[in-house]
Amino acid sequence: MAPTLSTLQFADPAEVTEFVVNKGNGVKGLSETGIKALPDQYIQPFEERLINKYVNETDEAIPVIDMSNPDEDKVAEAICDAAERWGFFQVINHGVPLDVLDNVKAATHRFFNLPVEEKSRFTRENSLSTNVRFGTSFSPRAEKALEWKDYLSLFFVSETEAEQYWPDACKNEALEYMNKSETMVRKLLEYLGKNLNVKELDKTKESLFMGSIRINLNYYPICPNPDLTVGVGRHSDVSSLTILLQDQIGGLHVRSLSSGNWVHVPPVPGSFVINIGDAMQILSNGRYKSVEHRVLANGSNNRISVPIFVNPKPESVIGPLPEVVANGEEPVYRDVVYSDYVRYFFKKAHDGKKTIDFAKI
Repeated sequence: MAPTLSTLQFADPAEVTEFVVNKGNGVKGLSETGIKALPDQYIQPFEERLINKYVNETDEAIPVIDMSNPDEDKVAEAICDAAERWGFFQVINHGVPLDVLDNVKAATHRFFNLPVEEKSRFTRENSLSTNVRFGTSFSPRAEKALEWKDYLSLFFVSETEAEQYWPDACKNEALEYMNKSETMVRKLLEYLGKNLNVKELDKTKESLFMGSIRINLNYYPICPNPDLTVGVGRHSDVSSLTILLQDQIGGLHVRSLSSGNWVHVPPVPGSFVINIGDAMQILSNGRYKSVEHRVLANGSNNRISVPIFVNPKPESVIGPLPEVVANGEEPVYRDVVYSDYVRYFFKKAHDGKKTIDFAKI
């Protein structure tokens, strides 16, 4: 049963925070009380609300790449080109079985539909593992305005650890999604690497490009006054590569590098949205671009998405690859310990592309 609360109870911002964040109801719980007005702490600054108004003003589109094309050089070229010019692309016929995608989407709904008592076992305060966290918004302690999203974040350490600590409602499906997409991830990284003179994904490169994996299950509930807030604020990912599975609702927008316009990423059934993260931008010395993106809130539909963040190992030192600067190219970024970079990202609210300045020379 969804909690029933009069709108009055939410007149006080502290009560909203208590209900949403501390009690673990999330914005899903808030949405299900039937509130008619967006609580104040979700109202975004003017410039964000302005973007909401103008996001659909362009006919630009990110590339959609068919990975089953027998001309593999063509596929590799299309992927590297998209990574340089857009930082985002969609892939179809990628070899990951479609039932695996359907299963993890169903598992996402199953987890978020659990009673609050069940989900609350996985909050920062209650979770038995620091690698499993159920939360809301992005960084509620650092944000001036909150984001209209709940999430379950699963950092992969080992099958045994996942078996023990990940929620039963979704662990098998999340693990299967991760395992079944690995071949595609390797392929993408090989294509991107070759173009940077990285001959092969040996053990060293593997720990730099894909040394750690995090899966998020995201839930964006129906929102009153969606034009006043965001599902996710403007940011770029800190990963080397992000693999996103989205449902059919839509709402993800990417900032075009050539025009600065916000471009919608339309849901393509059976596809993944792939984007370059900051780590890859740094490793490629800026050749591949990690691009700003954001998600609209939605007034009529609940939306889910399931990103896999493919990251360096936390202890990796990332900087422009020797293969890239071997030809005398000036390094644009210094070497940073990846975990320091990530810590910096999570310490502040979403702020567009500012995180990467941490690594600029």
